[in-house]
Amino acid sequence: MPPPKPPYIRKLEELPPLTVWEVDGAYIRQNLSEEFTNFGQHFAFRFIPKNEFWIDKEHAPGEERFFVDHLLTEYRLMAKGKGYDQAHLKAIQVESRERHKADLSKKGLDGKTTPDLINKIHKEKLSCYSNNKVTVWVINGELVRTKFFVDFTEGGHDFVYKFVPRGEVWLDDDLGQTQDREFVLLHELHERALMAKGYEYLKAHRSASRIEHLCRNNPPELPKCLKEAVKQNLDT
Repeated sequence: MPPPKPPYIRKLEELPPLTVWEVDGAYIRQNLSEEFTNFGQHFAFRFIPKNEFWIDKEHAPGEERFFVDHLLTEYRLMAKGKGYDQAHLKAIQVESRERHKADLSKKGLDGKTTPDLINKIHKEKLSCYSNNKVTVWVINGELVRTKFFVDFTEGGHDFVYKFVPRGEVWLDDDLGQTQDREFVLLHELHERALMAKGYEYLKAHRSASRIEHLCRNNPPELPKCLKEAVKQNLDT
């Protein structure tokens, strides 16, 4: 197989139907657009094929995992018609949150919890996704952000956030009763099951992002994948 032509250097990852490429940023800035910096996707740079993400080879090693989180958010929102500024701001928030979560998974974040405080945080138990190993709760996200972690959003579990009681997965009440809540739950359950088996956070997160992306692009797969994620936690 012939080597990739410029600006391609090597394939980093497959997120069907997307392919993540490491590219020569200097070549792109000289020949395609001087605005290209660390990474990009089609809706921000039209010269990038629609089903590709490009990441500059000059970035710091290991950062590509956070850039992919950013690109997935930006791409999904712009594909739905959101403007670049709005999509980019949300993507920055997601990237920042994942960087913080990666740090938390290593050093932890203590919080003084009491049964009374946890009762105030808990809003609704989702029994259909719970079992004797894991309990899924819709929680008061504002209270969690006030008491524990200002960047908490969407969801989390006990293997990342030390203030989450053992065996619990939390879903922010800001998500509402939407299908988006189920995509987030799939991510958190899959990630938690892998971390319970000893996976480090970044590896578990990458796997969870892949399955979440798969289901967002193929919604009929969501119920089956959710059922399997619940079972994975039961088996831990």
